[in-house]
Amino acid sequence: MYRKTIATAVAGLLILGLGACGNASDAKTADAGSTSQSQTTKKPAEKKPVEQPADLTGTWKQTNSGSTDSWMEAEITADTITVQWVSDNGDTKSLYWKGSYSAPDKAGDWKWTSQGNTAAMQASLLGSQDATKDFTYTKADGVSWETTAMGTTTVVKTAKQ
Repeated sequence: MYRKTIATAVAGLLILGLGACGNASDAKTADAGSTSQSQTTKKPAEKKPVEQPADLTGTWKQTNSGSTDSWMEAEITADTITVQWVSDNGDTKSLYWKGSYSAPDKAGDWKWTSQGNTAAMQASLLGSQDATKDFTYTKADGVSWETTAMGTTTVVKTAKQ
């Protein structure tokens, strides 16, 4: 009789234990369902577009020349930058710089050192005598560089035309 009571008690505990496990898994399933429901009602995070490197190819006109009939102008192609002194409202152009160009490979400000075509520049009366020249690009100043003429150095700032 004592064994029968113990067996009945153990069986009762097993039933309660298994029933509790079933209820816990039901609760977990219910929680999982409500979690997935709340996840589907959330708005997906908006992705910002990836900023691309600036395209500097084209013509860049000096913005800080202080003159309406003369300025500097840079033309950038896939691998060359050519800078001209422009006067007489664009009727006269004289080569100042001709050299290599390295396109930006990342977004934002960009700086490169141009290797000059010294033979082409020596043939120009107003050509630079430098073998290299540093150029910079920023949204605020466009393409810019330092120019020295008659002992005065100026930072030339440009805007794309």
